[in-house]
Amino acid sequence: MSERRGCAALRFDRRTHRYKSVRPDQAPLRQRIREIAETRVRYGYRRIHVLLRREGWPVNVKRVHRLYRMDGLNLRAKRPRRHVMAARRVERPLATRANEIWAMDFVSDALFNGKRFRSLTVVDAYTRECLAIHVDQGIKGEQVVDVMDRLLFQRGMPPDKIRVDNGPEFISKALDHWAYINRVTLDFSRPGKPTDNAFVESFNGRFRDECLNTHWFLNLDDARGKIEAWRRDFNETRPHTSLGFMTPADFASSAGVNPSR
Repeated sequence: MSERRGCAALRFDRRTHRYKSVRPDQAPLRQRIREIAETRVRYGYRRIHVLLRREGWPVNVKRVHRLYRMDGLNLRAKRPRRHVMAARRVERPLATRANEIWAMDFVSDALFNGKRFRSLTVVDAYTRECLAIHVDQGIKGEQVVDVMDRLLFQRGMPPDKIRVDNGPEFISKALDHWAYINRVTLDFSRPGKPTDNAFVESFNGRFRDECLNTHWFLNLDDARGKIEAWRRDFNETRPHTSLGFMTPADFASSAGVNPSR
């Protein structure tokens, strides 16, 4: 039986019968996904999709996810197990504008020779910008005040509140005096409750995963240079999920705030 009669008997369109799927070559796209995943080792497929769209690739997130899994690039971040009976505490109010709430904390790491150093991280809770990362071997309350003065000059105004833990640098007389002079409230987290300062704790996790764990630091100057380059990349390039995959700098600009430099 001819094709015409067979399709007519089955009431099947001959164009559908003759159709042959034409799939574009996926090799260049897969190569670019691997390149991004190799340079940004803690990025998942959603952030990789955002970067691809910025570069002009006409691809949807489902295809990126499929190719991402085919190449075995899946992240396997361990999640802490929660007890079923754990009660959720009342969450603190969220920031509603830039410079309303800052959060800061310390992160420790080591140089290639094992010598320890500390990083003071400061984050705006509304724009999610990393305002500063101050690196030194020992950071005292006076150095924290110097960082706050520099940020005060850059931002043009102090925050209403700064969320900190109960470390000796944050309960020092120097920082207390600075907060009193600038009318800033120091919001101390409860002992043993890091979730009270969740924004900076989340940032510190990204900082350790994407910067500290992926670099060797030869000395303090080398550490300062690499960490500052990562901070700028975080503010100006890295898509942020809670900001609708905008960068913190773009979100700050859309909110009418000069992005942190």
